[in-house]
Amino acid sequence: MSLTTTDNSIGGVEQAMRIERVPWNAEIAAEFERNQYNGCVGTELVSETERVRVWMIHLAPGERIAFHRHVLNYFWTAVTTGRGRQHMHDGTTVEKTYLAGETRHENYELGEYKIHDLENIGDTELVFTTVEFLDSANQALAVPDNVRRTAKS
Repeated sequence: MSLTTTDNSIGGVEQAMRIERVPWNAEIAAEFERNQYNGCVGTELVSETERVRVWMIHLAPGERIAFHRHVLNYFWTAVTTGRGRQHMHDGTTVEKTYLAGETRHENYELGEYKIHDLENIGDTELVFTTVEFLDSANQALAVPDNVRRTAKS
């Protein structure tokens, strides 16, 4: 099944988005199983307070961020224009063009979540900032120290 739809999230500018439901290859399916509780919603945690976590995602063409679980209310902003593919936990695959400045807010009630990955299928670096709100209905997932930005001297 394939569906092309539009996303009106940028001040009325319609963005083409293709959604497919096709079987995942064995590698993607196995990674999904391994990372269902991965709390790393970015490639680098650049700031963290008692209220928020601020993440960056930097993906060169062909790179992808592994499956991860969103449980906290958050928003993301595309820093650069680019094209991405996501495998969603409901079995759909979504391809979308992101415009620099495009922002989306997502909220999760107690027990709700979203699991997905993100692959850069464009020809330029894909960069996002994601801000998670720690006072959400769900408890924050643990993240390893190696994703936290360390101070440079």
